[in-house]
Amino acid sequence: MSDNLNELIHKYNVATPRYTSYPTVPCWNEANFSTSGWITQLQKNFDQDPAQGISVYIHLPFCESLCTYCGCNTRITKKHQVEAPYINAVIKEWQMYRALLGDQPLHIKEIHLGGGTPTFFAPENLRQLIAAVLEGNTMDENPAFSFEAHPANTSAEHLQVLHDVGFRRLSLGIQDFDPEVQRVINRKQSVEDVKVVMDQARAIGYTSINFDLIYGLPLQTLHSVFDTITVALSMKPERISFYSYAHVPWIKPGQRHFSEKDLPVGKEKMDLYKLGKGMIAEAGYKEVGMDHFALPSDSLLLASENGELHRNFMGYTDSYTPILIGLGVSSISDAWTAYAQNVKTVEEYYRMLNMGELPVLRGHLLSKDDEQSRRYILEMMCRDRVVLNENDPSKNAVIIQRLRSLRTDGLVRVKDNVVRATPLGKALIRNVCTAFDEYLHQETDPVSVRFSQAV
Repeated sequence: MSDNLNELIHKYNVATPRYTSYPTVPCWNEANFSTSGWITQLQKNFDQDPAQGISVYIHLPFCESLCTYCGCNTRITKKHQVEAPYINAVIKEWQMYRALLGDQPLHIKEIHLGGGTPTFFAPENLRQLIAAVLEGNTMDENPAFSFEAHPANTSAEHLQVLHDVGFRRLSLGIQDFDPEVQRVINRKQSVEDVKVVMDQARAIGYTSINFDLIYGLPLQTLHSVFDTITVALSMKPERISFYSYAHVPWIKPGQRHFSEKDLPVGKEKMDLYKLGKGMIAEAGYKEVGMDHFALPSDSLLLASENGELHRNFMGYTDSYTPILIGLGVSSISDAWTAYAQNVKTVEEYYRMLNMGELPVLRGHLLSKDDEQSRRYILEMMCRDRVVLNENDPSKNAVIIQRLRSLRTDGLVRVKDNVVRATPLGKALIRNVCTAFDEYLHQETDPVSVRFSQAV
């Protein structure tokens, strides 16, 4: 790696949003938000074109043990009596949204089960949940139904039951195969655990399997990452997510179970990324958006090549819908012109539902400027290019000024009103997107207290 590249990595390794939404959650204007305002925006945007369908994200927060690297909203327990009350509460929340969206059948294009550990739940409870969501509604012939699974507790029955109700995509949270890394992050599953789940899923009929791998975890080395990716590639999943560990112990105290001295940072961390990315590409996978790779036959890559790739709170998807309904604690819903996030504790979630209230904690109503900036960031995240609005020259001038340093450093090219990310810019796409982030440039408080490092 050249000295110049080392300097760029050091320069751009700053606290930066991941842009799963815009505005990012810490920048939401909660003072102007109300649940009634959220409902109005949801109904208005849904009624404009119900045929476009909706996506559904369901957060299942329970885990039997804490993975210390995890940044998700989780509830740690070994008591599986919690399953039935939670399933019933999610179904109640879904029925409230169904009533708000009218009597006609909804066209459900995408369902994703996240967590937590969705496979903490018994297969029959998951069947009951999905059956309730699908009841009286329609879905695509090949629906984009996926779920996250822990290889160590996912059974053949889990796979079969979810396949029976339309699931064809599976995401296995592996992170790293190295025993010492697994020990320090408390995430333990063997290579054999993963192989068994893979073989069972293939035999049942799953058509797209994703591996989640992370670089930047404590105790990782070039040797351990090489071994992990070698094993992962030998199993030939259709997709691989290879993303940066987000160290935010001020938000997730579980990350204090290891020391910052154990973390690869800066050039050391970027070398892990370069190694992994190179191995994945050499194996025939193509880069899709940020941190995602897919085989040429996979629908995610085809969507990217066709200009149809989309990004929402569930990550990259080949199934665009303008409406995303988030169910369960901490879930975020998106109506394009408004966001709403649910309360973050199970107890408050139950309390509000029992009172007949949507369990909404906070949200944001997007302004016209927000919508334009959101489009720019989404375009850059999904297509590595942005066409600036020619009818807004003053804003364009501001954006191009912000891009000056990025252009000088070779992260972007600008011609007329078109901004394109270079190969280096794609690796630092979060930094590129900051040029379109109006809130970030208005900030007076340091962003380091809210966002993870870019590299």
